[in-house]
Amino acid sequence: MSDMNPFVPRPMEIVKVIDEVSSHDILSFFLRPVEGEIVPYLPGQFAALSVFGRGEAPFGYASSPLETGYVRFTIKRTGSLTRELHRLGAGEVIGIRGALGNAFDLERFRGKDLIIVGGGYAFTTLRSLLVYLLAPENRAGVGDISLFYGVRHPGLFLYKAALETWRKRKDLALHLTVDQAADGWHGPVGVVPELVRKVSPSTDNALAVICGPPPMIRFTLPVLETLGVKADDIYISMEMKMKCGLGVCGRCNIGTKFVCSDGPIFTLKTLREVSDDF
Repeated sequence: MSDMNPFVPRPMEIVKVIDEVSSHDILSFFLRPVEGEIVPYLPGQFAALSVFGRGEAPFGYASSPLETGYVRFTIKRTGSLTRELHRLGAGEVIGIRGALGNAFDLERFRGKDLIIVGGGYAFTTLRSLLVYLLAPENRAGVGDISLFYGVRHPGLFLYKAALETWRKRKDLALHLTVDQAADGWHGPVGVVPELVRKVSPSTDNALAVICGPPPMIRFTLPVLETLGVKADDIYISMEMKMKCGLGVCGRCNIGTKFVCSDGPIFTLKTLREVSDDF
């Protein structure tokens, strides 16, 4: 792939589109190259997707690199470009540039227990990581996995079939919560940071991974540190802060770092070294 121009989108055919949530504003797109192979990527990275003649925006991979034959992006309808994407269906062609950015430090995860915390639509990147880690060839490489995931109401959980499968696994502790109770919901009600505090997973040999809306991240960090997770052992995906995804607009900077070119994955220690916001 070395002869490819990283600034030129590759054509990708939409193979399938899945409606993910009850509000019908989050869709998963399954894409395959019109020509050639899928560009290799790792959990945590992102790509720039384009609707030709309409624009381009960055999105984190929702698929695992072990899911072959396609790449998956889960996209919420929020603006003009995402509205254009949501109008497209199977057989139509969009552009992709990537993989871009850095990935989770998978080598450092080896032998560690993992506390994975996600909220809302940002759970897309965590799906990529979880599918990768739970694969038979990788599961033995990490210790206990505790997954915390919260949404506003039950209809907004992404990847419901996967959640049901994960719930039945004996090697994954799944903790789901909703902000608002609803008919048929029998699980916890409350925000994600409070659920993490109540469960208090062991942190003796743990790394933590967080991806979610900024308020969730802000209130989860002190909970993790109180439980004993060090700042250098907390990984945060800051993908929701990205704008152009090209490293040129300057709107995703955190101190001297740019999310799209230096991230989107940072440790809390790194973020504190460049910004007082953490």
